[in-house]
Amino acid sequence: MSIIFHITHSQQWKDAKQVQSYRGDTLDTEGFIHCSTLPQVTRSANKFFAGKTGLLLLAIDSEQVQAEIKYEEAAGELFPHIYGPLNVDAVANVFAFEAGENGKFELPEELR
Repeated sequence: MSIIFHITHSQQWKDAKQVQSYRGDTLDTEGFIHCSTLPQVTRSANKFFAGKTGLLLLAIDSEQVQAEIKYEEAAGELFPHIYGPLNVDAVANVFAFEAGENGKFELPEELR
């Protein structure tokens, strides 16, 4: 099993589970869903989600994703991007994901 990660708002995930498909904030505007590898999660969170609350971290089994996944360069690294809706049954685990008291994100204890 190869796991990639995606940060989302809890309401978006709740809505996706009802229709069994997740589009995120960027599928319609950018053509793909942004994801990260485990070492990239906290850097992405601290850069793009500072000050946000009500977040979840989706652990996605990339082998179960029905849409195409491409690893593409951004900021000098290769990031996984899902080119289509994410079938919710590919999500292996969901973690509450909030910044600490210092305002910085850290990986959930189960992933350290």
